Amino acid sequence: MVTDALNDIRQAISEIDSQVLALLAKRQGLTNHVAETKIKHHIPVRDQKREEQLLLSLIKQGQQHGLDPHYVTQLFHVVIEDSVLNQQAMLAQRANPESALPLNRVAFLGDKGSYSYLATQKYFSRRPGELMEIGCQSFADIINKVETNEADYAVLPIENTSSGSINEVYDQLQHTHLSIIGELTHPIKHAMLTACDTDIAQIKVLYAHPQVFAQCSHFLAELGNVEVKPCDSTSAAMLAVAEANSPVVAAIGSEAGGALYGLNVIKSNLANQKENHSRFIVVARKPVKVPLQVPSKTTFIMSTVQKPGALVDALLILKDKDINMTKLESRPINGNPWEEMFYIDVEGNIEDGPMQQAIEELSATTRYCKVLGCYPSEEISPTKVAAVNALIK
Repeated sequence: MVTDALNDIRQAISEIDSQVLALLAKRQGLTNHVAETKIKHHIPVRDQKREEQLLLSLIKQGQQHGLDPHYVTQLFHVVIEDSVLNQQAMLAQRANPESALPLNRVAFLGDKGSYSYLATQKYFSRRPGELMEIGCQSFADIINKVETNEADYAVLPIENTSSGSINEVYDQLQHTHLSIIGELTHPIKHAMLTACDTDIAQIKVLYAHPQVFAQCSHFLAELGNVEVKPCDSTSAAMLAVAEANSPVVAAIGSEAGGALYGLNVIKSNLANQKENHSRFIVVARKPVKVPLQVPSKTTFIMSTVQKPGALVDALLILKDKDINMTKLESRPINGNPWEEMFYIDVEGNIEDGPMQQAIEELSATTRYCKVLGCYPSEEISPTKVAAVNALIK
């Protein structure tokens, strides 16, 4: 009798969940109509004031139903982020009609289950056309696939909140003619994965990508006498564990990736930083146009003359144009000892006046300056709601 009553309640919950999904789909359709209006009248995608008013209204309505303000805020942050990203994707497609392909051939590191694979799935889920996955074993191979027209796009990890910049990718960007056309940030949740029922004390061999080992160094230090075996990708690590089918062999990877290989999770949240995210860039043979209504980034590289203050002088050009720099990375120039190439990310559209002026001045005052790409920013910062308003009774 108790089981029947529980099943009835669960069935009712499932029916409500289905209704919620249908309403979310209806809401998404309406936001697409909003995007059409913004395209027609050149209105910016984001309206922070409107978003704040919406959240305050929803919080008050939620409280009338006994819902916690923080719960309502977190829920609608996700809804608003999805709406913004869908509108940005629609505007980008309208500005680049030639980029809408029936089949998107995408090269990435590893195979099914790798973090690059998961990032690829996430990014192209908002783009039209079918997805053809091309797993590669090195960053050089990924770049080559696009350069030789074996792939249309490449997804490359560029930095991680725990282990920092991925230098090999920066070095590849220095020598390619490909353009950065997109970005995304993907949460990285490392777990210990095994093919058999076992526990951590039994593990003698551990497979993972070197970047993963770096991101989980604190956990590795606690393991003790375990043989660490680096792999080209997390998918290769998981495949090795699946093939070994041994209680003493494990891999570090994502739970979602492990499920594709039939692996069990014996410990989660292994990263040094619990808020662990990787930023990926998407590159293609041709640049894209980014509508001015869409928040965008521009990435460029430059080398300065060898004199005191040369880098400062270059960066002051950005400051004078009120352009915010979000990333500065230096890498040695091959064949030029003690000289550096600087990689710079800024908030701004290359089609905008201040950004154009900045690039022109940098080209005139530096030894070398090249734009690697202008692309929509997919780092959607949550709308802030004052705590005093959020907790109104």
